[in-house]
Amino acid sequence: MDKYEKVIELAKRRGFLWNSFELYGGAAGFYDYGPLGSTLKRRIEHIWRELYVIHEGLMEIETPTIGIEEVFVASGHVGGFSDPLCECKKCGEAFRADHLVDDIVEVADALSNTELDALIRNNDIKCPECGGDLGDAYEFNLMFRTAIGPGSGRAGYMRPETAQGMFVNFQRLLKFYRDKLPFGATQIGKSYRNEISPRQGVIRLREFTQAEAEIFIDPRDKTHPNFERFAGTVLNLYSEHGQEHGTTLQVTIGDAVKQGIIAHEFLAYHIALTNHFLRRVGISPDHLRFRQHKKNEMAHYAIDCWDAEIKTDRFGWIEVVGIADRTDFDLNAHAKTSKTELSVYIEYDEPEMVTSFVVKPEMGKLGPAFKGKAKDVADALKAMTREELEQDGITVVVDGEEFIVSPGLVKFTEETVKVSGETVVPHVIEPSFGIDRILYCTMEHAFNEEMVAVHEGRDGKESKDPKEESRIVFKLQSEVAPVQVAVLPLMTKSELIGPANKIVALVRDKGLLVSYDDSGTIGRRYRRNDEIGTPYSITIDYESLDDRSVTIRDRDSMDQVRTPIEGIEDLIYELVYGGREFKTAGTPV
Repeated sequence: MDKYEKVIELAKRRGFLWNSFELYGGAAGFYDYGPLGSTLKRRIEHIWRELYVIHEGLMEIETPTIGIEEVFVASGHVGGFSDPLCECKKCGEAFRADHLVDDIVEVADALSNTELDALIRNNDIKCPECGGDLGDAYEFNLMFRTAIGPGSGRAGYMRPETAQGMFVNFQRLLKFYRDKLPFGATQIGKSYRNEISPRQGVIRLREFTQAEAEIFIDPRDKTHPNFERFAGTVLNLYSEHGQEHGTTLQVTIGDAVKQGIIAHEFLAYHIALTNHFLRRVGISPDHLRFRQHKKNEMAHYAIDCWDAEIKTDRFGWIEVVGIADRTDFDLNAHAKTSKTELSVYIEYDEPEMVTSFVVKPEMGKLGPAFKGKAKDVADALKAMTREELEQDGITVVVDGEEFIVSPGLVKFTEETVKVSGETVVPHVIEPSFGIDRILYCTMEHAFNEEMVAVHEGRDGKESKDPKEESRIVFKLQSEVAPVQVAVLPLMTKSELIGPANKIVALVRDKGLLVSYDDSGTIGRRYRRNDEIGTPYSITIDYESLDDRSVTIRDRDSMDQVRTPIEGIEDLIYELVYGGREFKTAGTPV
């Protein structure tokens, strides 16, 4: 078994991950989280909320997972959210065409369908299932379509991302933040994509959890007020230029901005904050890099985007976070479709004298000439330049229809006026996290299989005849481990069970998740807790009845210390959340 199979086998056996609908044969692209997996996921989400909601001040909202069609028409998802699909002419199995050529080109998802077809033919790529010939690639929209209401209902879609719910609430958010930039919102929730052929376990799901932030900033000033916090942080940057030469650059965030590798401070800050989060939940820095999107793969809404990529044993480098500068695309798109202005008025520190080109449509004349389209024609005229308006025949386009406006229906001039501020459409910085992928990578990076000398006898103390055996251990960070402490009476005797249950209650009162286990030898119980990542185990023995002390065992080192029962709950809390070193927790055993 490779490492992926070992992690998934352990995850299924110990209650982290299960295939969905197993009773009925399952379905690709869906996973259930068991008791430990759900807890691990919530701990990762809690750390994300702590960083983005509490420390960054980006309040959380919750919007429906089903959206009306107009939202996704405006966002571009109805017209352009698709992957290239090709089908086997023999067995009919469907595949993502770009995934079939991943081993041939580095960025296959940037290729056109024609280019994909040529690569498949020239490299004699056949159906992975039956070896048959593959048909031509075509675009397959990934959204799940539904009807809202009875009968045919109103067209709707399961959301493919949480972002649009924040964009359509822009006006409400602007008022909530008292009309001041920058501000932002976050959302953690389910998104849905009807993936063509999800064959990568939890890496590619049809229902998955996203954690996204949409941060609205002044387009004229993209400096970050707290940039110095991360300016000295060194990251592995795989820039567009670096990809051309196959080189990853190790550089500080500050130098990356100075050298123009990252466009501006606001984007750089959130790349660094992403790094901080991933490191905190347990991602190895040696297997983490930030790859810049090439121009030919950039999403239609972004001017720049960097992916946090994590190296995995089976799948290589996988994207887990995208940090994008979406400019003003989304607000402009929703403003156009909804016919509602989505902008911010920014007041200057001091009024300025500004000379500007002003267009003044003659509404009294436009009304009779264009009836119900008069306002739209006037708005189109206001967006035109002097050169366009000085032509003999002025042509404007409204909802795809052309209108000829005679020069007498519009006036224009230059005016110098005192201006107290200006109206701008904010730009958006978006860090978008795939929680499920991060969770898997956290598990893989924490998974260890090692040979250890076992000194633990039946009584929990050092054996005179140590033996070597294989130990599987999830070296999860203490604050993300599902079970944070195990309480283990040395033997199943009432005189030990009573004190053990009292310790369980004390530790639970501190908000820690405690496992009580009195089944099997103490060594076997240690191994069970090692496998699920429990960082600390408390053993109550017969000496505890006399000296009111217990043994605490550290998962990673297997070291043990003796410490008083009094205050045990505070000690464990400090070890889990306070960064206290284990060697200071008591007297070595």
